[in-house]
Amino acid sequence: MQVKFYCDLYVSECWREKKGKIIKKLKENRLAPEVYVVTLSQGSQNQLEFFSGILLKRHVFKNTELFVVGLAAGYDEALSVIKTITEQVYHETADADIRQFILKRQEEYEKAGR
Repeated sequence: MQVKFYCDLYVSECWREKKGKIIKKLKENRLAPEVYVVTLSQGSQNQLEFFSGILLKRHVFKNTELFVVGLAAGYDEALSVIKTITEQVYHETADADIRQFILKRQEEYEKAGR
């Protein structure tokens, strides 16, 4: 599994102090079941998807590239992170095109050489 992280990674409150550790474990595909990962959708029908850490260990994800935009502690927190992302995007753009917003911000970040 290939993993890329959003420059302004959304992290639920209880994982903020453990963010670095969780990122390291995700890169090693060793996440705990209570860690949920919010990603840009692989398909064009949806904008975001979220998965339990245990699900990411499945062979289906072996050759998958994930663009991680958020980390959450459990299902409910994953929904809360998605709500936060949606509200921020709508507040800043008066639109709900989350994918475009995130990709544009990531591109600007990378162009700035950060």
